[in-house]
Amino acid sequence: MVIASRFNGPPGTGNGGYSAGTFAALVDEAGVPEVTLLKPPPLDVPLTADGGAVLDPAGQVVATARAVPEFDVVAPRITIEAATEAAARYAGFTDHPFPTCYVCGPERADGLRIFPGPVDGVVAAPFTAPAQVSTETVWSALDCPGGWSVLAPGRAYVLGRMATMIAEPPAPGSESVVVGMLSATEGRKAAVHSALYDSDGRLLAHARATWLAI
Repeated sequence: MVIASRFNGPPGTGNGGYSAGTFAALVDEAGVPEVTLLKPPPLDVPLTADGGAVLDPAGQVVATARAVPEFDVVAPRITIEAATEAAARYAGFTDHPFPTCYVCGPERADGLRIFPGPVDGVVAAPFTAPAQVSTETVWSALDCPGGWSVLAPGRAYVLGRMATMIAEPPAPGSESVVVGMLSATEGRKAAVHSALYDSDGRLLAHARATWLAI
């Protein structure tokens, strides 16, 4: 396994959602894949699997993956019109801890360009699926919007753990809406939920995650 450099989150490390989606392939038993990131995923480095663990070339554990029970969707539906208006209020346009992030970085013309802004107590953004949609694409799209439900100026968080249920990936080139919602905070931890809906409001995928303040 290799996380290519274009799929970065914080500079020099893999985007949490993309990396977790890559490592989710290690889960081959019944249930929902859940990935815990134990250290920043390195870029352009061969990673090996040892059971449910992902190891770097030095043998250090980068992440673990396991199956967990199914869970309910929590992040609500938001219309594409409301999500488009919310995206114009994206806080990351003026204050972004990682502006070159593959998913939500405004400085990445070649990224997913998901810019979730506040609406009705959550954050939401429209999402145009790229020409090639993979499991990693869906995990990526669900990742950062959850984070932006807790991120604020001067308060940076990174993904610590994520579990994702995919009912159906978005079709290449299709328009959908991704929603992020803060559930609870405790110390450095924030529990968030996210969901991906098609333009008709049909649920495509949803996730739950723990983000950690840095």
